[in-house]
Amino acid sequence: MVHVSVQGRFVNQTQWVELAKATDHSGFDCLYVADHLGSSAAPFAALAAAAVVTDAVRLGTCVLNAGLREPLSLAAELATLDALSSGRTVFGVGAGHTPAEWTMLGLEYPRAGERVDRLIELVSAVRLLLTGEPVSIRGTHFQLDEATLSEPHQVQDSIPLLVGGNGRRVLAFAVACADIVGITGLGRTLSDGHIHEVEWSTPALDSTFGLIESDAQRLGRRPDIEALVQHVEITDDPERVASGIAQVVPGASTEDLLAAPFMWIGTPDQIAAQVLAWEKRWGINRYVLRDDAIEAVGPILQLLRQSN
Repeated sequence: MVHVSVQGRFVNQTQWVELAKATDHSGFDCLYVADHLGSSAAPFAALAAAAVVTDAVRLGTCVLNAGLREPLSLAAELATLDALSSGRTVFGVGAGHTPAEWTMLGLEYPRAGERVDRLIELVSAVRLLLTGEPVSIRGTHFQLDEATLSEPHQVQDSIPLLVGGNGRRVLAFAVACADIVGITGLGRTLSDGHIHEVEWSTPALDSTFGLIESDAQRLGRRPDIEALVQHVEITDDPERVASGIAQVVPGASTEDLLAAPFMWIGTPDQIAAQVLAWEKRWGINRYVLRDDAIEAVGPILQLLRQSN
């Protein structure tokens, strides 16, 4: 079964409430909020507002920057959201990749290995804190001394964990401990600190998803795999559209864009068929779309539901 979620952008109260209700009524699996300090809404405030106007859609972060979070305060945010939403929270987290989110605070941008180390320590500490038991940790990045989250309590037995990224070590960690492995397909960050090269050739994707599958088999696990869709366009001429986009996407050819799960380009029938093919080939059973694609994907969702 393929699940489709929405990553929402907060503009104002009216728009956000309408978006939350739309995702709830249209059968999307989750409403996510990104975490980019200074350029996106505060995730937990936005999700708390969405919790009180929705009933079924799950609410999560896609994804938190572990480099700027502390375990006890984060555990309290997650538990509070889970209580407000009657157990619909998803804990999405990544190592962080945007240099400005550190440098504008006067902090040095950590090396990739340091960012991943902090991610691993943070996830471990937060999950322990959510049990309500005292936690003592002497790690490289965090020190906790009998830290206890006595209130509030999470509603779910275990809040689902989404670990997102693309580096080999992050994905190995995600396969080992997460419920959802989030894949962006993004490669090296370019000099502006925001735009990335992409690694969307079929051989590169075969390698990435093959490593995920082999790690999962070795560990006896089967996490969900979720792809972040960067663009959705309904068209009878997908080659023309992809050719134009390829001019502004570093590292991608027209053929890459038409074959990658991160771009949905074509008729609803073509896209639905591709989604089912990607599930069979790479095990992708979850997708995240930007909120501006909600109306366009309606017919695709109907086709996917009919196939489930």
